[in-house]
Parts: sequence; structure tokens; C-alpha cells
Amino acid sequence: MIWLALSGILGSCGGNGHRPQDDARWAAIRAAMVQNQIAARGVRDERVLSALRQVPRHLFVPEEFQAQAYEDHPLPIGEGQTISQPYIVGLMTELLQVKAGDKVLEVGTGSGYQAAVLAAMGCQVFTIEIRPALAAQATERLKRLGYFNVQVRVGDGYRGWPEEAPFAGIIVTAAPERIPQPLLQQLAVGGRLVIPVGSFYQQLKVVTKQPDGFTEQDVIPVRFVPMAGEVERAP
Repeated sequence: MIWLALSGILGSCGGNGHRPQDDARWAAIRAAMVQNQIAARGVRDERVLSALRQVPRHLFVPEEFQAQAYEDHPLPIGEGQTISQPYIVGLMTELLQVKAGDKVLEVGTGSGYQAAVLAAMGCQVFTIEIRPALAAQATERLKRLGYFNVQVRVGDGYRGWPEEAPFAGIIVTAAPERIPQPLLQQLAVGGRLVIPVGSFYQQLKVVTKQPDGFTEQDVIPVRFVPMAGEVERAP
């Protein structure tokens, strides 16, 4: 049913999703995605679910993939990178446990979709992308769509964004083989790092900064693109 609905939308608006008369139908597709793929699988934070209903995911993927934008799988966005499946975005956002006004660091901007979800929740988002072309596209897209509480930086996310630290939450959307220590150092006390870790076999982890150290929790097995840059050389 979702595919038929999307096909009808694309047939009437040429795949761009910008015509006002189509907004309600795109919103219905998003609502179905949130209900059937995300809430039904255990994501309960209404702030997260509301943001996922608001952000037009189809505008964060190449036009040729817009018909699949709300399906339960990743999609290519260029440069060998992907946009994560909706459920994983919802789960990782909920695991951050951030609120409006919190400063959040994202490593791996990609298309800008995860940053937009956090921005829709009222967070101040600082996001780093190592690939200049993707960073430029995400910057233009986020501004065009009105997400002005997001700052995009081109660079290696291994060392984070120290001048804006500490962060209430840090989310990493590519998998290093080990957790970068600079990111741990930039967490506020009580802050959470949500990160996939591993090479072929990866585990989504939540690391929480306590007053006297860190606690680490394994969540689920995942599959992300590898984190590139200094992390590949760091001991």
C-alpha cells in the first residue's frame, strides 16, 4: 500500500515533493512509516516520533530513490554513503535521550536527515562530514528546508568539535573499530554517546558519562559504513 501511494504521489508531482497539494499525502506516508516501522518496534519517545513525522525524508535522498524513501531499509546518497533505515534513525535518536535546547554533536552528516530530526526536536546540532560534496549538499538542503539550528562542518569527526563541547549527546553514523577517545572527552556529565562499533560484526552501543567514569551498554547488532579518516590510523 505504501508503494502504491508513493507511486501516485510521484506521478502527480514529478518526484520533487514540493507542491503544496501533495504535502498531506507525503505526511500520511510519514505517519505510516512512524507507526508501522518505528513505534511498532518499540520506540516510544513522542518527541522522537513527532520529529520523524515532520521531517520530509524523501527530500534527503536522490530523486531516483524518493519512491523508496519511507521503506524500511537504507538508501544510497552518493559518495558510497547511505541514509540509515528509518527504524535505526528513530532508535538511535531515542537512545540519545536529548531534549530541546541541548547541544548535540553528530559525526557523519551524510544527507543531513539525522541532523534534521534532531533539529526538529529543538536541539542545537553540530554535525561533521568528511566528504566535502556531501557536506555542501546537506548544508544547502538544511537551509532550504528551514533547519537553521544546525551547523555543518567539513572535516574528520574523530576529534569531534572541541570548541563547542561539552555535548549532551553525541551520535555517530559510521562505524569505527573502536570508540574514539576524543568524543568521550567531549560528553557532558550525564551525556550519551550512541555509536556503532566494529568492522564486519558491529554492535550499536550507548556510552554514558558518569561523574566518576563511563558506563557502556550494547543495544543491537547493526551494519553501518566504516568510519573514515584518523580513526583508521589511531592506535
